[in-house]
Amino acid sequence: MIPRLKKQYRNVLIDDLKKQLNINNTNAVPNLEKIVINIGDGKAATDGRALESMVDELTAISGQKPVIKRAKKSIAGFKIREGMPIGVSVTLRGNRMWEFYDRFVQVVVPRIRDFRGFSKKSFDGNGNFSLGLNEQLVFPEVEYDKVRDIRGMNITICTTASDNQDGYGLLNALGFPFREE
Repeated sequence: MIPRLKKQYRNVLIDDLKKQLNINNTNAVPNLEKIVINIGDGKAATDGRALESMVDELTAISGQKPVIKRAKKSIAGFKIREGMPIGVSVTLRGNRMWEFYDRFVQVVVPRIRDFRGFSKKSFDGNGNFSLGLNEQLVFPEVEYDKVRDIRGMNITICTTASDNQDGYGLLNALGFPFREE
């Protein structure tokens, strides 16, 4: 089954974006490529249950099992040795990506406390947008009683846009809540 937002993108938004961004070829219109979710926590190196809870929470949020990220270098100041687990990451593509994006914009963002919109300055120059959340409790899939620690996460929305203006046009057309400046 095709996700609701993907259907809307194909049927309505592509034509709107072609006019808005002044693009002739339909295949040149920017599209969502992938969404990467990262959770990093130094406690995971020493506490196995912290790593286990991060994996469980990210599995519930994303719908697929995350990859455990390990330290590439030893850092004595943080008491981290090479190869210790320090975080988890998941990459969403295809229908899971569209479903997550739709849920994120429609359900999760309204649950963020004191939310005024995301800054337009968080683009990386190639049309990709990164944002950070302070707590995982804004996701309805995470059960409040089972949360051991409140930890944040980074979400990167990768697009096929060539620059920030095209990436902004795509995300704005998909209903992303940007701050009015």
